[in-house]
Amino acid sequence: MLRIIKPLSLIILFFCITKQLTAQQNWTGITSTEDLIRSYPETMENMLNQFNLDYSGLEKVKLAHSNGNILEACNELLVYYKNKAMTSELRTVIPTKTAREVATSDTILTNVFVIQNVRGKVPYLVDGHRDWYYKGPNNDKEWAWLSNRHSQLSQIFNTYLETGNPKYAQYMDLFLRDFIIKSMPYPAVKSGTSVWRGLEVAARAKVWTKIFYGLLDSDNISPATHLLMLSSLPDHAHYNRNFHSSNNWLTMEISALATVAAYFPEYKNSEEWLDYAIDSMVESMKDQVYPDGVQTELSSHYHNVSLNNFELFKDICNKANKTLPDFYNGTIEAMYGYISHMVRPSGFRLMNNDGDRGSDRNIILKGAKKYHHPDWEYIATNGQSGNKPVDGPSYFYPWAGHFVSRSGFDSEAHWSFFDMGPWGSGHQHNDKLHLSVSAYGKDFLVDSGRFAYTGEVAEKFRPYAKGSAGHNLILIDGKGQTNGPTHAQEPLADSHFKITEGFDYASNSFEQFLDIAGKAKHTRAIFYVRNQFWVVVDRVATDRRRTIEALWHWHPDNTVEKERSIVKTSNEKGNLAIIPLGRQKFNPKFIKGQENPEIQGWYSPEYNIYGPNITSSYTTEIKTDATFVWLLWPSEEEMPKIKARIKSENEQEITVGVTSKGKKWQLTIPFNNSSKAKLSTTN
Repeated sequence: MLRIIKPLSLIILFFCITKQLTAQQNWTGITSTEDLIRSYPETMENMLNQFNLDYSGLEKVKLAHSNGNILEACNELLVYYKNKAMTSELRTVIPTKTAREVATSDTILTNVFVIQNVRGKVPYLVDGHRDWYYKGPNNDKEWAWLSNRHSQLSQIFNTYLETGNPKYAQYMDLFLRDFIIKSMPYPAVKSGTSVWRGLEVAARAKVWTKIFYGLLDSDNISPATHLLMLSSLPDHAHYNRNFHSSNNWLTMEISALATVAAYFPEYKNSEEWLDYAIDSMVESMKDQVYPDGVQTELSSHYHNVSLNNFELFKDICNKANKTLPDFYNGTIEAMYGYISHMVRPSGFRLMNNDGDRGSDRNIILKGAKKYHHPDWEYIATNGQSGNKPVDGPSYFYPWAGHFVSRSGFDSEAHWSFFDMGPWGSGHQHNDKLHLSVSAYGKDFLVDSGRFAYTGEVAEKFRPYAKGSAGHNLILIDGKGQTNGPTHAQEPLADSHFKITEGFDYASNSFEQFLDIAGKAKHTRAIFYVRNQFWVVVDRVATDRRRTIEALWHWHPDNTVEKERSIVKTSNEKGNLAIIPLGRQKFNPKFIKGQENPEIQGWYSPEYNIYGPNITSSYTTEIKTDATFVWLLWPSEEEMPKIKARIKSENEQEITVGVTSKGKKWQLTIPFNNSSKAKLSTTN
């Protein structure tokens, strides 16, 4: 008996596998509804079962389905969508046919994708499908993930609408059929694979929705492709409904769930999906945005990601006539206010935690228009339009612990960013008390950037990107900071900051260092004399002898030189000098592009883009508590003659005198009590 069943089972199994392989190998020929049903009857039956066939307009679909005529039901479903009016804002006029081409899009047609600045050509497998798990030339799983978000299809879609060249629509048709057929069956489990991970699922749902409706009237998109999209979108919604993450991932995933629910209300579960999405997104906003409007990951990049998805969700709810609570709109407005106040005079955003040096100017202008804030417009345009803010020019966000000092809002203004808040809820760097400085349209002191998350670049540079050594900080006995608290439980008190017409003051401390013996605490106070200079005071409290190394990372566009203990730039326009004050005898060294014994002197303005920059390193030995004082003097052209000295010091504060061009300043800089910060000037 066993001898009879075993070979029979093998024959059946062989037949099933052969049928599946034959269908996959011939997938390019599956274009009509008939082809699709013949090859994947269960997929089409399951698709129809996802629909509420009692939905108004689907009467013919229901009748055909009840009669067991899947072919007619599928065709009637396509007729319904082609005649549907409620999604008219996504419908596009099919362009007039031309032979016009766009070179960058033609590159995509060869399956060469540029993902996070890395170019890779996706290979084909023996079954004729693209290798959707291909990790790019650097064997980077991030490359595979991002390529499966299908942003390349958005570019091809826009190119087709712009040119009318049918080859772009035909590529989308083949691409989508290839992907959907190869990705079947939907695993229905939480996954980190290249195809079925939450962020990729969410991104595809948004891209596909635009393509589905935008190309309904195009003869270059086959009925099979449209039906395959309708069969796969409920799977995408199911994933985002049941396996979503938290924080900014949630905003992306839940906004995708809402996209499918709102634009495809015919699905059985759409109403439940949308209700769940609203509840989840509202609660998530409460959890992941501080009362001052800053997203808790404390990364400029991911703050904007969350903001974009919160707004997208709001627009979807408006379309679906769903009302969101007032605080939801207020929080979006506050998030715009934050980036407006943090932006550099050049329009570029700050770099903190995992973030790139991209421009926020257009984002701010969008928010200014949407929320009627001519003061944000003024900041973003350097005063060329809008209304001058009644507050500022410096701003402090007490929950985030982010302090920006400015001399004004013009393009040449001084700007600094002092990070004195918590570690962050995600994408963290060990960079508390880091300082970035810009002036006269140039970046001087910079965060080293994020480099990459996975792959060869990350293996080499990621510890440096995340570690204290990649920031403008102090290392104690060669060690950087350990992880701090992920969230602020309350805003920083007024004792940590002070903003006046003539100066800004801010301070905070950190005392968790990696694998050091005994106890050590670093307190940093920043004192900015408006339109003049900065003084940075580093106080190290210790219970034993220490080696202290102060690091200052320079933007690579600067020409940097040493003059004894002073490090300064010699640019044609826009310069900065770092002048150490006090008794310590420094002989700063320059480190640029170092790989051994450890990574130092590298800068990454964007993901996967990096190069060498100069890090000026000041090293000294201390026996007990010590204070280090740095005068940071910006100048439009050559540095003027400057005299500066520490006039007095005790356990609570330090007094510094500075003289230049006949003007004298006396600064009282407390280590941790803003009420004691004072400035006096004489000519």
